[in-house]
Formats: sequence, C-alpha cells, structure tokens
Amino acid sequence: MHRRRLFTGRGVAVLVAAVCCLIAANIFAARVFGYFALLFGLLIVVGLLAIYLPDAKGDVSRAISTDLITVGQASEVLMHLRPRGRLIRHARWQDTLPDAIEGRAEGLVSPPGAPVDARESIPLTYGVRGIRRGVWTLGPLRLHTTDPFGLVNRTQRLGGTRRITVVPQLVTLPHLTVLHGAAGGAAHTASSRLGQGADNLAPRPYMPGDSMRRIHWRATAHRGDLMVRQEEEEASPDALVVLDLSPSRWPGRRDHIDPRFEKAVSACASAATQLSAAGYAVDVIDSAGRVIGALRGHEDDRDELLVTLATVSPRGTDVVPHVEGAPIGPLVVITGHIEDDAEQLPRHPSAAAPVLLAAHPQPGALEALRAEGWSARALDEVIPDA
Repeated sequence: MHRRRLFTGRGVAVLVAAVCCLIAANIFAARVFGYFALLFGLLIVVGLLAIYLPDAKGDVSRAISTDLITVGQASEVLMHLRPRGRLIRHARWQDTLPDAIEGRAEGLVSPPGAPVDARESIPLTYGVRGIRRGVWTLGPLRLHTTDPFGLVNRTQRLGGTRRITVVPQLVTLPHLTVLHGAAGGAAHTASSRLGQGADNLAPRPYMPGDSMRRIHWRATAHRGDLMVRQEEEEASPDALVVLDLSPSRWPGRRDHIDPRFEKAVSACASAATQLSAAGYAVDVIDSAGRVIGALRGHEDDRDELLVTLATVSPRGTDVVPHVEGAPIGPLVVITGHIEDDAEQLPRHPSAAAPVLLAAHPQPGALEALRAEGWSARALDEVIPDA
C-alpha cells in the first residue's frame, strides 16, 4: 500500500505558484504578484485547517462470511464503521490486507448524495480470497480525506484489527478400495458409540443392580432365566495419516514458501477428511508421533485439524518415527525428500492399505518402497492422481 503525500498534484502546483509570485513580487516590485502569493498561501492554509481541525474518529467491527477460508476460496468481509465525533462525509476508506489475502478493500465512505447520520454505523463490504495458508490480520482501516479545494491529503487509522484463518485447500480424492476386514480380519476396532438398533441388543444374565426396564422378556421366556438387554459396541475402523515434518525431508530456507510442502499439507488435510467421511476414525500425527488432529465424525474435529494445519511447518530434529501400536486400517504417510530408507518410516505390519506420497522422491526410492509393501507415489501437481 503506497503512502499518500501531504500535498496533491494540485496542491504542489499552488504551492509552487505562491513561491514564484512571491519571488516575482520582490524582483519586479509589483504588488499584484504579492497579492497572488498571499491568495495561494491562504488557499493552502485553509485546506490544511479544513482536514486537520476535524478529528475523524470511529469504531470499526468486521464480520467474515465464512469462519475458515481455504486457499483459493473467496469470502466477503462486512465492516461497520460507527463514527465518533465529526466524520468527513466523502472520504475514501481502505482496509489493510496482508500479502496472503487478495481483495479490493477500498471505496467511498458515503457516495455523493447519500445521507450520513453520525449516530448510525456505516456498512462497508469487500471481497477477499485466500492466497496462502496461515493466520493473518485484517486492518486497521485507513481513512483518506482531501480538503474541498483538492490541495491537501490526510490519512488516519480507525478501529482495530481482525484475525482471519486461511486453511489448506481440500481436494476430492478417489476412494480407497480397501475392505474393513483386511489385514487378517483385524480392520475393526471397538468404539465408544453404543448402538440403539435391534441388531445391537444382545441378552445376558441378570445381575444385581440391573434396571428392571432392561429385562429382555423374550430371552427370559426362552431360556428360563432372567435376562437383560446388553448393548453391544459397534465397530469403527481406524485410519492413520502421518505428515512427515522432519527438517531433512524439506530442505531449503524456512522464510521462503515451499510449494511442495504446501501441496503435502493439502494432501494431508484432504486424505484425513475423506477417510473420516468414509467412516474411519482418523488420527493425524507428525513424524515424531505428536498428535496434529483426530477426526471422529464431528465437523468441529475437522475444523480443529484444519486450523492446526494452517500454521504447521517443518520443525524439530530428525527422528525415526514410531507409531504406538499397529495401525489396523489405511495408513497414509506424506513426506518430502525421500531415498531408499523404508526403515525410517512407520511400521505397517497390519495396515490394510499402506500408502506413501512423496513430494520429492529420489530416483529408485519409490520402487524400493513398493518392494517393501508400500503403495508409493510421487505427489505431483495433481494430488488426486497420486
């Protein structure tokens, strides 16, 4: 955002004319040039007083149409400017946007002819689009005013700021052709959800303390002993997504944007959300085993994962990743620079579908990983193809 100069082009011309007339009045001893110099000087003084005496103040609030913005997604920002004191009616406003947010955030506070009530808030809207993931700041609002003669500019800051979160882009991925009963029939794990249908009710012998309302009369009559209903736990398949954040996998300067790492984060978010939509209980961890997120079928879980992934970056030291216990469903590992080092990856003896996506595989690395049982692919420009 360029900074406005104090004097406009017209103001500079009037100022130069005043100086020239003053010099001419001294050289030619002509009072008329002095009068013109005085007139031009008074115009500039009046212009300065016109915009610097009124102290425009106001409160600014912002509301964003979507709580989270994905990379490439458009949204709308609605601002309410509530003036305090005297507000110059036809000033121009401009909201401060970070480089990661694209939009045209400027306009007139009140178009010519539109009434402005100093007691009411003024709605101001503009569109934005997320360019880069992260947590960014909108504002403060800048108010640009010019005197009635168009000679002098003034820029004031009004109100506070508002945070906006840009999360990784989600892409639709092909469905995995994996049966829950793969991996030796162990692709199911008991969850805490209790079934309420008739198929989930198994009778068991009555025990002291059981409620009489849970008596299963048909089973009691059939067996001759008092039986009660026992809710069986439904099975929920598990899936594991690992985002490799080891610094050696992502060489390069940390203050520069790595398109390959951004694609890896997008692939991680897309794989986790799609596995969750397919009915899996998904855990997302990094290469050191730290939990990034857990999806259990709730939309809030997905939002928390996306917010965490919005600020994730290569971190820590290189470690050999270990997964607590054996994953019993699909296992998706997303990494960057990789060679023939399958021993540096999570163990997957009982994973139903061990998938590895590498953003920068070295020659022969994918073939070696496939020989170890991985479905290894290069994370190229099109994530669903991988």
